[in-house]
Amino acid sequence: MSREDHNKVGYVVALVSEFATKYRILPRQVYAYMKRFKGLDYFYKHYDVLHTFSFEDTIQSVAEVCRHNGGKIQ
Repeated sequence: MSREDHNKVGYVVALVSEFATKYRILPRQVYAYMKRFKGLDYFYKHYDVLHTFSFEDTIQSVAEVCRHNGGKIQ
């Protein structure tokens, strides 16, 4: 695994954890939600920019994409 891939995985783990804390749901549910509603696709596509944002801003961006694709978490 490349260093960049390792960094992405670590960031996703932290992002899922923070998202779970914010919305008070289990991390495995967050991962499934983000995957189903294209939040992970968005994250990986825009990782170069998103990892420079605060976790709160990144969570907000990913949540917005998920809502746009049918997700219901507010």
